[in-house]
Amino acid sequence: MKKEKEIVKLSDHFTYGRLLRFTYPSIVMLVFTSIYGVVDGFFVSNFTGKTPFAAVNFIYPFLMMLGCIGFMFGTGGAALISLTMGVGRRERANELFSLIVYVSAACGVVLAVFGFLFLRPIASLMGAEGAFLENSIVYGRIILMAIPFFILQYEFQCLFAAAEKPKLGLYVTIAAGVTNIVLDALFVALFQWGLEGAAAATALSQFVGGTIPLIYFGRKNSSLLRLTKCTMDVRALLKVCANGSSELASNISMSLVNMLYNVQLMKYVGEEGVAAYGVLMYVCLIFQAVFLGYSVGSAPITGYHYGAGNYGELRGLLHKSMNLIGIFSVMMFAAGEILAAPLSKLFVGYDDGMLQITVRAFCIFSVSFLLSGFSIFGSSFFTALNDGMTSALISFMRTFLFQCLAIFVLPVFWGLDGIWVSTAAAEAMAVIVTGMFLFGKRKKYQYGKLTG
Repeated sequence: MKKEKEIVKLSDHFTYGRLLRFTYPSIVMLVFTSIYGVVDGFFVSNFTGKTPFAAVNFIYPFLMMLGCIGFMFGTGGAALISLTMGVGRRERANELFSLIVYVSAACGVVLAVFGFLFLRPIASLMGAEGAFLENSIVYGRIILMAIPFFILQYEFQCLFAAAEKPKLGLYVTIAAGVTNIVLDALFVALFQWGLEGAAAATALSQFVGGTIPLIYFGRKNSSLLRLTKCTMDVRALLKVCANGSSELASNISMSLVNMLYNVQLMKYVGEEGVAAYGVLMYVCLIFQAVFLGYSVGSAPITGYHYGAGNYGELRGLLHKSMNLIGIFSVMMFAAGEILAAPLSKLFVGYDDGMLQITVRAFCIFSVSFLLSGFSIFGSSFFTALNDGMTSALISFMRTFLFQCLAIFVLPVFWGLDGIWVSTAAAEAMAVIVTGMFLFGKRKKYQYGKLTG
């Protein structure tokens, strides 16, 4: 009986406690992924200097643009797979799962080749030159070799929840994270391989994160899913891509916007501004991973109950999720304000000028943590309902349209501070749009009033 109580199934009634028990592995998984990504920045900044550190932050958005296709296949696939299981088609769900994994791996190889061909021209177009450009190219080319595994790692982070194995996804992420941390300490701090060592550590950790799930799902296992033979189903793939287009749009948009921030910062303060923004992005990834992890973890529940026609459960899930996101938001904002100085010192404590810029930026930027969770969850909620268009619209406006408007307009009036406040301004507009969609679609998807 005790073992029975510990297992949380998609078909269950979800109280606050059960909801947190099911989603916390996804939250911890994505937070841990973000933390071990930060390790590169820590070692590069403290052991190789601010120019290589700025170069890593400069080129990483481009690499993320290639890798984020994994989120598209993962979130879109999890939504369709959960819906399929909800209507009782277990064998079909396994076929869809297998198709998604095989196609995404092939896409990874194609994108890696594309990256090798266009890395230098893109970096040059963004304004990199000299040693700054060469550092960006060295780091980027090593990471590109692991892009197929990077894609699979992000994809499986979403699919583990659909397989009712969120904790296993957490363990895989920890294994990849520990690999990165240990190898960073060896390659950068001990062997002093510099930027190349940091890139190699990250690439090998991505290999671990993408390969272990392949081995697990390729054999008999106790999850709901397993890799099997499948046939090409273009219609299903298009459905998956449409469902996950919001996450793809969100990640591509964030990467493009990060590039725009870097261009603006090079214009206003140069490499120091890019380095300061890099610190913000590292910390932002950790904080927003809480919202993203909750959204990824709860999405299969939404998809399952919508597919099963349990609209009361769907309504309760939305109500509880909004309350939890509100609590997380206040906690993230408070943590951002309190930890601004110590976290900044961790990365750029060796340079007083950079430290001053970073701490001020951090305090302003933290306001965005009060707002971002609602739009992240709202977009994921519509993805889980298989409404990819609405989800994509929320993501596009939040991560691209509003950000671009803010980053070009606000610095005209407030200079450097205008750059730092741009994210919070964009998030505020996105919350309004998300609320309008949730209210407007309440009858179509029968989740009723937001107050439950």
